[in-house]
Amino acid sequence: MDLKLYLQTNQSLVDKALSALLPGPEEPPQRLNQAIRHSLLGGGKRLRPILILACADAVGTQREQLLAFACGMECLHTYSLIHDDLPAMDDDDLRRGRPTCHKQFDEATAILAGDALLTFAFDLASRPIQGISADTLLMAVRQLAHDAGIFGMVGGQMMDLLAEHRKVDLGELRGIHRLKTGALIRCACECGARLGGGTSDQIETLKNYGAAIGLAFQITDDLLDVTGDSQVMGKATGKDEINAKSTYPSLMGIEGARHLAQEQINLALSHLESFSSAADPLRDLARYITERTH
Repeated sequence: MDLKLYLQTNQSLVDKALSALLPGPEEPPQRLNQAIRHSLLGGGKRLRPILILACADAVGTQREQLLAFACGMECLHTYSLIHDDLPAMDDDDLRRGRPTCHKQFDEATAILAGDALLTFAFDLASRPIQGISADTLLMAVRQLAHDAGIFGMVGGQMMDLLAEHRKVDLGELRGIHRLKTGALIRCACECGARLGGGTSDQIETLKNYGAAIGLAFQITDDLLDVTGDSQVMGKATGKDEINAKSTYPSLMGIEGARHLAQEQINLALSHLESFSSAADPLRDLARYITERTH
């Protein structure tokens, strides 16, 4: 499989769907809709919605019917990035090589754009899907809410903020990132399998796959903050050291962190052993996690 073509094709599919689902830039309130589109349509890997579609493919469904749910996941992810970039959080000027939302517009607009995307995410995720029962869809929406909030991404973000300027051990660091970064990636895999009609064993296995690549993704992010090219990444590097944050490279060294990331990729691949070639995109996506440069 040509992974580059696979990613480009699916990124384009998600981008077109997002653009069509969002209010137009000239619809009122114009400033809010322009800020939303600036942040949501300004590039990005679209990893989480692609994982939803790929996990659905792995259990044998027609992916197109899950596109609104997948777009909802991307809206939720983008809201978190808008808020993370604010001065009260990471205080970043660039995101994907463009001014962050609060820099392009203003802080109040950025907060409202994030709020709007969070609520729109659940509008999209809760839309009926032909052939999927209301109970199954409700389980997926509830999982999304759980993994996005106190018990997932938001809780992990709070733990990450509280860990700044103090030394944490590897166990605490993994706990933080299991929630902050891993929860939505794990959720994308679980929901894709569930909405795709997977068995309970398949859902659990793909959830575990998501947990492994989620950790590998965060370790790679930490490594790129040390070794990456800010021009390629489209954002500043070296922020973790400035903020005195404990990271995998700071606790384990660069080579130790790379080894741990590879261990997680190997674990993820082992979870796919019972799946057919329909899961090949997931296998290639796992390898891509640690090979990416941005």
